[in-house]
Amino acid sequence: MTTISDAILTGLSEQHLLTGPDGFMLHKEVAAPFAALCLAAQADGISIKIVSAFRSYQRQAAIWQAKLSGQRPVYNSQGDVIDISRLSVADKLHAVLLYSALPGASRHHWGTELDLYDAAAVPQDYKPQLNPAEYGPDGPFSRLQQWLSAHAAEFGFFLPYRQFQGGVAAEPWHISYQPLASEYLAAFDAGMLRQCISRHPLAEQQTVLTQLDAIFRRYVLNICQAGG
Repeated sequence: MTTISDAILTGLSEQHLLTGPDGFMLHKEVAAPFAALCLAAQADGISIKIVSAFRSYQRQAAIWQAKLSGQRPVYNSQGDVIDISRLSVADKLHAVLLYSALPGASRHHWGTELDLYDAAAVPQDYKPQLNPAEYGPDGPFSRLQQWLSAHAAEFGFFLPYRQFQGGVAAEPWHISYQPLASEYLAAFDAGMLRQCISRHPLAEQQTVLTQLDAIFRRYVLNICQAGG
């Protein structure tokens, strides 16, 4: 395995990325397989578009701050907004972690992850919410969800949050490029994350550091395996 820098793993570097024609950044080795996946989906009448790809530590920290402060909505696993102000600090962290990764620990830092929707299934001005209902049986992206489940592996991708396992909620819109992401996860550890968070401020930093080992096990290591 090649050496993977801490900066890449924790979202503090962009040296591994390239910017696509849509403006989203992906790992250099992910662009070609993703283009092939999109082409195959297009042949089946599905127009795959990206909602989110690479996110930096700073971007993830801004999302984290906005959710913990109540400036952005926080959802439960049913897709309902919850009142985070009523929760203890520890419960707030878990409520946010259900859908939003801890800064420094997001798989989106790696450039191997993509959140997707089907532009052919909705009007041009539709804004995807990345809500479970959109990808459910009656949602506009139900066909995309079924297609990805059936065909993503043919192009090296898998769904790390295919189902809820007690950590991150089910995310049928999230695919991961397995050959690289598995290497990156193997190279990542809680000590590296602790060092990153200690150096780069984020909301509720001390509580996060106190609970970091448990958070790492529950929300970082706890994924659905490829081919499972």
